[in-house]
Amino acid sequence: MNWNLIGHEWAVQMLKQHVAQGTHRQSYLFTGPESVGRNTLALRFAQALNCPQPLNLGEPCLECQTCSQLERYVHPDLSVVESEQKGGQLKVDQIRELQHGLSLAPYDAKYRIAILRRFEEANRQAANALLKTLEEPPRQVVIIMTAASIDSLLPTIVSRCEVVRLRPVPSAVLNQGLSTKWQIPLKDADLLTHLSGGRPGYAYRLFQNPEELANRKTWLEDQLNLMASSRVDRFHYVESMSKNPQSLPEILKVWQSFWRDVMLSTSKSNSQITNVDYQERISQLAKKFNYEQAFNMVVKLEQVFDNLAHNINPRLSLEVFMLDLPSYNP
Repeated sequence: MNWNLIGHEWAVQMLKQHVAQGTHRQSYLFTGPESVGRNTLALRFAQALNCPQPLNLGEPCLECQTCSQLERYVHPDLSVVESEQKGGQLKVDQIRELQHGLSLAPYDAKYRIAILRRFEEANRQAANALLKTLEEPPRQVVIIMTAASIDSLLPTIVSRCEVVRLRPVPSAVLNQGLSTKWQIPLKDADLLTHLSGGRPGYAYRLFQNPEELANRKTWLEDQLNLMASSRVDRFHYVESMSKNPQSLPEILKVWQSFWRDVMLSTSKSNSQITNVDYQERISQLAKKFNYEQAFNMVVKLEQVFDNLAHNINPRLSLEVFMLDLPSYNP
């Protein structure tokens, strides 16, 4: 069995062996893109380590009180530490509070488990404070950190962890998993597989939140309409966008994924496009624009992202983008 996960079989098998043979490390680092399965893998590993009645060595039952409490993040021997919000900062006081808890013997389970999510958001003080625990962890403690990659972490942190690098799940595996695990209709599963880019968590979130899919379609239609609109209409649209800045990153991601698809189509690449439900419109644009033009739009959108990250006037950045957006009226 695969710990009821979609994909990542190699990682599950390795961690199973660590549990079964009693060779698990005390510090792990799970890396990979958001929603690829880092948190679920960490949770399953915690259950495998602490399940009192495993089905087999390294195979948690997922039904006992311990597994159930861990699943709901209410087990007394489980600590989850993260910044208050995504993009925030994990602070040293949070690490010090965690260290106090880890210094105590397990209350009910075999091991105290600490899951530190998005550890790339830890400030320098917090990272240095955790380093002391990683150097000499209490005997019955297992620490699991998650991060997008090792690049933004202190090398001294990474060197003290078993690094498990998770990659996007292959389309065929994800498609089948969505259908069998969550009973998602095959047609919907195929679209979600492409839109999620191999990230099971994101695919399931889209399935649970149809309004996100509806927003995506609206934003794609808006962009196509803007290509056929005057400069005045484009600037009016920017004005409305500026009134809802929380949505800007998601809108830009959708637009960028669309132009990436156009770019792939112009290059005759074998890579799968993301917006498969817009295949016909993408093919039309690929006949109108060449690779360099499509690539330039991807780059322009990346510049808008960068401007937003550096707090440059978002309305001005979007107006400049609208001037660069090519005209097309089929």
